[in-house]
Amino acid sequence: MKRNLHAGRNRSQGASLKILTDDDLADIHLATLEVLEHTGVWIEDEDALAVFAAGGALVDPQSKIVKLPPYLVEEAVASAPSKLVLCGRNPKNDVVLEADRVGFTNFGEGIQVIDPADGKLRDSTLQDVADSAKLVDYLSDVDVYERAVNASDVSPETAPLHQAEAWMTNTSKHGFMGSGNGYLTRKLVQMAATVVGGLDELRRRPIISFITCPVSPLKLVRDSCEIIMESARAHVAVNILSMAMAGASAPVTLAGSLVTHNAEVLAGVTLAQLTNKGAPVIYGSSTTA
Repeated sequence: MKRNLHAGRNRSQGASLKILTDDDLADIHLATLEVLEHTGVWIEDEDALAVFAAGGALVDPQSKIVKLPPYLVEEAVASAPSKLVLCGRNPKNDVVLEADRVGFTNFGEGIQVIDPADGKLRDSTLQDVADSAKLVDYLSDVDVYERAVNASDVSPETAPLHQAEAWMTNTSKHGFMGSGNGYLTRKLVQMAATVVGGLDELRRRPIISFITCPVSPLKLVRDSCEIIMESARAHVAVNILSMAMAGASAPVTLAGSLVTHNAEVLAGVTLAQLTNKGAPVIYGSSTTA
């Protein structure tokens, strides 16, 4: 198992950056709860609407707006695990994910590569997915693998399955996968379970995690809802990765964009916990200023 250094600890002289005070963070959190309670989040998926309604949220079936009482959000945050182990097929590649512990992954979701043979820019292929996984496997400072590029030479409908196979056969490190929808999430869970020896073993040592992105501002589309719920049912982590853009899909101010971002992620966390209390979930960010 790999335990990376904590950031900002004097004994390790870790580098850290603290822009907001604790009072700032408290204000942002309270503003987030206000947005979730009074403005709400648009939820496209009918099953997700039913989960929210059963859990105590105020659901408008016509507008698909879900308003979350503060207690519901706070309970969801409290029930989500504070520490995860991102397991590799080889236990030496296990990585602990918890507060203040820094780790590294590769860039993900690229659509083109510079061909190493001729130096020309081209669309990425399934072989590039495999090669990138093999490269990450050899890089000791890259802790986990995220699908680096897209395989443009396979059908988009089944690409996540082919890409997962390329990852699983070329690195023993933990993998983050974008599955696309609930059906493919279930299939990827089955693939990972086959690799490790069954669903029970996958729950004990999950070698895969999923990634899904809310649509800013304040929307969880059907595919995201499905991925969150299927991940929770399988007890496999999902990274809820807001990609709000300050001044475009979120307020231009730092505090305003953080409130939008936080509301989107916490809506996803709440959905995961209402689906399966205690399910692992990762707070993600690709929000930009």
